[in-house]
Amino acid sequence: MVAVVTQPDRPAHRGQRLTAPPVKERALEAGLPVLQPPRLRDPGWSERLRELGADVAVVVAFGQILPRAVLDAAKRGSINVHASLLPRYRGAAPIAWAIMRGETETGITTIQMDEGMDTGPMLLRVPTAIGAGETTGELSERLASLGADVLIDTLTRLDTLTPIPQRHEEATLAPRLKKTDGGLDWARPARELVNVVRGCNPWPGAATSTDAGKLSVWRATAVTIGQLGLPGTLVPHGGELAIATRDGGFLPLEVQPENKRRMSWADYLRGTRLGAGAKFS
Repeated sequence: MVAVVTQPDRPAHRGQRLTAPPVKERALEAGLPVLQPPRLRDPGWSERLRELGADVAVVVAFGQILPRAVLDAAKRGSINVHASLLPRYRGAAPIAWAIMRGETETGITTIQMDEGMDTGPMLLRVPTAIGAGETTGELSERLASLGADVLIDTLTRLDTLTPIPQRHEEATLAPRLKKTDGGLDWARPARELVNVVRGCNPWPGAATSTDAGKLSVWRATAVTIGQLGLPGTLVPHGGELAIATRDGGFLPLEVQPENKRRMSWADYLRGTRLGAGAKFS
């Protein structure tokens, strides 16, 4: 490896002290040179990268659209590792949106990069199933490991792989998540709301509000209830209480009241003394 290019150190943690990206820390441990350009579009950076004499550049979650001069700085261009089965879920948050939209399969795609956002021709495309209760955090860990294997396979076979153009008409987008994406709208079906909880774990978190304050929901399941109530109200479900949705019950499993620790749904209800008919908004 010739060098590692990563984002600049930024303020983080308590006290907002200047903190190095994890990629930089790992690279320094391995004794590799590290470059940290504020923006690779800035003058001089494409020339500096070309001077490294690299055979190929590998780009993973860099967070910037790279200009042609940067993509072509390495002799054989730039390869991107993307956490979806392209052309579906192009963009910054493919894992979260695949879960939130109820997909049961995703994967890793390596592409020969062009100037678009995840639009280049595909080199390898490896699928994997999404677990029924898997969260964005859990799936991200699995795909990071799979992505490393697919990248190594791509580089090993680079001389024999034939780039395949993407079918752009089949593309879907996965934009960066906003805090509002985690809002729970009880007029939606229960299964869709469970997928929002999974997709927004660990960030930004799925949330609702009650007379007792804001409530984050970290894990939940959809259940069948005997009689539909007004969406957003607590309704009986066996010996428990679920939240009524458009088509059934939404049963939180792990929740977190504002400024408190995470806890079970049963412990939360005991502490707030909310009963059947209480309203969530």
